[in-house]
Amino acid sequence: MVKQRLQTKTGVRKLILSKTNPWKEGEALAKENKIAIEYLDPKKLDVLAQGNHQGALIEIDDFKVYTLQDILRDAKEDAILVLLDGMEDPHNLGAILRTADAAGIDGIILPKHRSVSLTPTVAKVSTGAIDTVKTAEVTNLNQAIHDLKKAGFWIYGTGMGKDAKDYRTVSYTGKIALVLGSEGFGISRLVKENCDFVVTLPMHGSVQSLNASVAAGILFYEVLNQRFPAK
Repeated sequence: MVKQRLQTKTGVRKLILSKTNPWKEGEALAKENKIAIEYLDPKKLDVLAQGNHQGALIEIDDFKVYTLQDILRDAKEDAILVLLDGMEDPHNLGAILRTADAAGIDGIILPKHRSVSLTPTVAKVSTGAIDTVKTAEVTNLNQAIHDLKKAGFWIYGTGMGKDAKDYRTVSYTGKIALVLGSEGFGISRLVKENCDFVVTLPMHGSVQSLNASVAAGILFYEVLNQRFPAK
């Protein structure tokens, strides 16, 4: 993560290294890109990191958060957006961002309240995708869905129930938005009612749910499979 930031120079204020065993490649990258370097005792690095590290930290600008209007303004005719309803685990958000980057997702939309936000943990798990996948925060997710529909998006919620369709039987063409719910409760009732379709991932074992980031990856690649089938 630190190496990727140094290479792209994305909002890096300075590189912080261990005084006793500095990371040589990091030093070279920082000097090449004219980024300041600070050297600290290993114990001070531990305190500053507040967790695991490998002897290299960076101080960066705040993570960039977009508006829904920013994302809609740049949306292509085949744009794919993802709405996260009540997700609270930063590790899941980081993993979703990483997979979203790989799958060419155009943006992630989060509610401002009762939801995970962009944090250093999210950045670390995303391995750089926090800078490449646009993330917007909205006050009301249902209003965001309404705005997306006005902009020509079809909304696909995820969940169970008699009206839910197997995710492999649905066509994902044009502008689409996939709605993923929280780890414990799924998408809320009103959000589900505002979706055009509800899709489900069939479960053939004894476990009745998947990790949110795993479910996201499966859906993302089904969309890609339909749009870019293997030749």
